Amino acid sequence: SLPFAVGQCGNQVGCRFWDLALREHAAVNKKGIYDEALSSFFRNVDTRSDGRDIYKGKICSLKARALLIDMEEGVVNEILQGPLRDVFDSKQLITDVSGSGNNWAVGHKLYGSQYQESIVEKLRKTAEHCDCLQCFFIIHSMGGGTGSGLGTFVLKLLEDEFPEVYRFVTSVYPSGEDDVVTSPYNSVLAMKELNEHADCVLPIENESLFDIVNKIHQMINSGKLGSTLKQTSLVTSSVGSAKTVQEKPFDAMNNIVANLLLNLTSSARFEGSLNMDLNEISMNLVPFPRLHYLVSSLTPLYTLADVNVPSRRLDQMFSDAFSRDHQLIQADPKHSLYLACALLVRGNVQVSDLRRNIERLKPSLHFISWNQEGWKTGLCSVPPVGHTHSLLALANNTCVKPTFIQLKDRFLKLYKKKAHLHHYLHVDGMEESCFSEAISSLSDLIAEYNELDATKGGPRTDPSRLKIAV
Repeated sequence: SLPFAVGQCGNQVGCRFWDLALREHAAVNKKGIYDEALSSFFRNVDTRSDGRDIYKGKICSLKARALLIDMEEGVVNEILQGPLRDVFDSKQLITDVSGSGNNWAVGHKLYGSQYQESIVEKLRKTAEHCDCLQCFFIIHSMGGGTGSGLGTFVLKLLEDEFPEVYRFVTSVYPSGEDDVVTSPYNSVLAMKELNEHADCVLPIENESLFDIVNKIHQMINSGKLGSTLKQTSLVTSSVGSAKTVQEKPFDAMNNIVANLLLNLTSSARFEGSLNMDLNEISMNLVPFPRLHYLVSSLTPLYTLADVNVPSRRLDQMFSDAFSRDHQLIQADPKHSLYLACALLVRGNVQVSDLRRNIERLKPSLHFISWNQEGWKTGLCSVPPVGHTHSLLALANNTCVKPTFIQLKDRFLKLYKKKAHLHHYLHVDGMEESCFSEAISSLSDLIAEYNELDATKGGPRTDPSRLKIAV
């Protein structure tokens, strides 16, 4: 897998991901041998001779398989001066100095055309080092300029250059009280690109991350869980990782997203009795190409001190994954319609535990009539550091619709007054039709979810699809 971190948020999350991934591999790989697990996300480079890759033997110098792109140098420079500086080199970086000014058009149209050749060249060179390129990851935010604009430009570029490789996108959506006044424009313009060019999108809301961090701190400080809870949650804190500098306000929130990505990629990195590669997620969870937005929930969110976990707590973990407190987006899947659901479990969990919990939860969940058995499961034997087990649930569920409706409403409030529009229309190649097409694309998506919601509990009617002439 080849991750792309685009923009400030994308690179901050990416930085936490690489840091925590190294910590996870260090906990398992005691002998310092470059193995299959490490090779999925890291190259082993001999820096003393000609920089050749070493496929067997001791770890020399690990280089992340990744591209870091930002039109402001700040965050990338910080990474290069921090503990992860040896994991990246200049061949993996694309930066500018001025930033995109919270303007999708600057990121997409201006920087897109300016940096296209450079991105394609670095992409090809990085891809050449992969034995088997399974998928691309893009980590970005929707509300700013570079993440939304250049991030979705890169997405389209990946489709053009490597059409057969799946494209997974982790998108951080702004909250209603976002301090970027143009974030509704940027998000809706980016949504059109995600609708058309992504295979799978994991939407994440800043508001949900903020709530989760607050809940964890409340639990730790209230002492309700007594001695069963370790004082620092490994999900939100950097304890034990390479990072020793003072934590920043967003680090805890970024760590949650990094943990989501660690769990998502665990089957690609470690052994397990039920391995699930990322392409299988798209294949099993996306029955209609445009409806590829997956709600993710993560559990446990805090670290328990006792290692012998009673099965009751294991069952609680599955229940938690379907509660709103553990979701990375503010939605209500239980009262909405499931198209499919994936459970990615790590650690000391048996297939029988999985089956038992699916049977237990099934009656309370509404699955679409033609996919009542729409469960996909993965079991990875290596748990996250500090845990005995963990669970990531991914649901293709119509409950994402309110997020999109809210985004549409916020967009229209600005657009009806033509507020801030001139900032976009000054950019070469940007026309007002881009806005009308973007809102139309979002409205169509909402309409498709409405069609599905109308079938809940009733007979089957599929969303519209291409008619095949016979």
